Amino acid sequence: MISNVEIGIDLGTANLLVYTKEKGIVLNEPSVAALNTESGEVLAVGKEAKEMVGKTPGKIVAMRPLKQGVIADFDVTAAMLRQLMNKVSKETGFSIRKPKVIVCTPCGSTAVERRAIRDAILSCGAKTVHLIEEPVAAAIGAGLPVAEPRANVVVDIGGGTTEVGIISYGGVVSSQSIRRGGDNLDEDIIYYVRKTYNLLIGERTAEDIKMTIGHALPDHKEEQMEVRGRDLVTGLPKSITLQSKEIHGAITESLEHILETIRSTLETCPPELSGDIVDQGIILTGGGALLNDMQEWLSEQIIVPIHIASNPLEAVAEGTGQSLKIIDKLQKASV
Repeated sequence: MISNVEIGIDLGTANLLVYTKEKGIVLNEPSVAALNTESGEVLAVGKEAKEMVGKTPGKIVAMRPLKQGVIADFDVTAAMLRQLMNKVSKETGFSIRKPKVIVCTPCGSTAVERRAIRDAILSCGAKTVHLIEEPVAAAIGAGLPVAEPRANVVVDIGGGTTEVGIISYGGVVSSQSIRRGGDNLDEDIIYYVRKTYNLLIGERTAEDIKMTIGHALPDHKEEQMEVRGRDLVTGLPKSITLQSKEIHGAITESLEHILETIRSTLETCPPELSGDIVDQGIILTGGGALLNDMQEWLSEQIIVPIHIASNPLEAVAEGTGQSLKIIDKLQKASV
């Protein structure tokens, strides 16, 4: 059993990632738990639980205990964390006792929401818990020189939130967070298909549509995809064919909200740092960065260079873990 292990946790709405200094990212699982509603017992977590979404009997519900980057159900989140930490112990080959944990939080989260995250981690046996703002973690994970006195702009488009941060000299100069992300795009698609075709589709189907034929650019090569769901008129299974232009129209409003957040954050940037942004541009992280044409669309709208992190899905987790080396400096900068 190894004590004083240092680990970083990206407690995301869609995925939970764990980083250790020795082995890098050791866990990347969906933030989903399957719960027995009669006994309150958590039956499965992670990938196993996600496979059960929409397919469980009445007394078992597959749920996401995290909503929009913060804890919605404390007990289920704590139970999910305990099971996933046990999984980390098995997969890494050593038992973790009283680890030092650093976990990222949305920059728009309240003191109560931060305390809930801290308490959930402590309930899993952590020795100490440090909190770091998500844009800082994303910037570190993307390899940006956050400790230098120059502007590092990060846009982290996660499942439940979009975080925009301008970081300089180890601290956040300006930031904004909106509770919109990849999940909202899925909801937009579900609503559009229901309204237009009287067809009910599930979250997983909507996510597949988004990843396959979802585009940020209005002018793109037309694609199509066959989709199955339940006809709301007859109640029977039914197949339809969706066009990518339709899906772009369905998700445009949510994309505009993300764009407006980026613009308003850049507007509050000190003029001394604006020159750095023109030269260095903006780094995209999070699953939303992988939406088709996202980079090209933002480049057109903001007219500064847009770059995608080398591993956008894991950037926040890697940055959270790596920030353990410079946590004292980061905490001084955030005071």
